[in-house]
Amino acid sequence: MHIQIVLFDGFDLLDVTAPYEVLTAAASFSHKEVTVELVSAEGEKMIRSGLNDLKLQANGKPDLSRKGIILIPGAADADGQEAIQRKLMGAVETELGDILKEAVKKPDILVSTVCGGSVILAIAGLLDGRHAVTHHMGMDFLRTMNAIPIDARVVDDGDLVTGGGVTSGLDVALYLVERELGPRIAIALEQLFEYERRGTVWKNTGLSPKG
Repeated sequence: MHIQIVLFDGFDLLDVTAPYEVLTAAASFSHKEVTVELVSAEGEKMIRSGLNDLKLQANGKPDLSRKGIILIPGAADADGQEAIQRKLMGAVETELGDILKEAVKKPDILVSTVCGGSVILAIAGLLDGRHAVTHHMGMDFLRTMNAIPIDARVVDDGDLVTGGGVTSGLDVALYLVERELGPRIAIALEQLFEYERRGTVWKNTGLSPKG
């Protein structure tokens, strides 16, 4: 399982580091090869986070020929929601927008998001008719972009797995491990990190509630 976590200027640090730590730890529990890579639309470079100018190294561009997972984080900015929205829109205006449009067409690629990463997909026109979640402050925006916002911590819509606010990156990563590698490894990771996933993963299956 190869996971590519996409960095862009202004990314939220926890959206990246929480999944990164869980997913890299999964490698030591699995008999399958598990690799995690930080990438960017611009290729190999240092990318600034949205707060405190912390930088992470992207090792290259997303490789859409590789089977696996592409994970999109949200953004952060001390100036608030409007500034965050500008950063998310700015990310789509880079080559990343076209990369994501190609990624969603690939049957061997699962696209996943944390927090505002769903907003990036929505701005790129990739959530039309799709079930998704994001930070609670962005749920109405998803609706305006023809997505179907779901009030859940993690939403599994087939080849799209989305997560809510920033700490949900842990939940998304643990669910991806369960989905791809099985529940026993996911539970082992929960024990390692002393963290249990919150809530029920929403899937478009089963009976609909009355009302």
